[in-house]
Amino acid sequence: MPHWLVIDLEATTDEGGWPVTEMEIIEIGATLVDRKGQELDHFQCFVRPLRRPLLTPFCRELTHITQANIDAAQPLTDIWPLFERWLGQHHARLEGWASWGDYDRKQLLQDWQRLQLDSALSRVPHMNLKQRFAKARRLERPLGLNGALQLAGLQFNGQQHRALEDARNTARLLPLVFPANP
Repeated sequence: MPHWLVIDLEATTDEGGWPVTEMEIIEIGATLVDRKGQELDHFQCFVRPLRRPLLTPFCRELTHITQANIDAAQPLTDIWPLFERWLGQHHARLEGWASWGDYDRKQLLQDWQRLQLDSALSRVPHMNLKQRFAKARRLERPLGLNGALQLAGLQFNGQQHRALEDARNTARLLPLVFPANP
């Protein structure tokens, strides 16, 4: 049975937001699921940003990630090979990877290029689940993750704006965009 990887990133930011070019990953959350959304494995890790290592008060409050979490973390150049090693054991059955919206894909592409990192994900199709869900539900415009869960009759599980919890909640919507008999 094919598997899907759902990824969510948390990144440095401040009130009003920053351009993606200014943001740095501070947490990676990934859940490997089957087409029914059942979790088979997961990955979670904090990442130490290098350009702006001090989290803004807004970022700390939004994500509930502490400065101590970040200070104890390794930079992405050390974390990404660990992620790739974890992903490697599942890669043969990976049909694609998904995220809620396109931010996560853009952030990863930017960081892979900037840090000269190779990723197996760059050779696997990406699905913008936010767009696919809106299309499947014939919505005029896409919803945020919490709104989409509510529309599907689901409650958000866990802490919002934490990478693994966001990825797991996003994965719960994955079966709703696939045909009943793939």
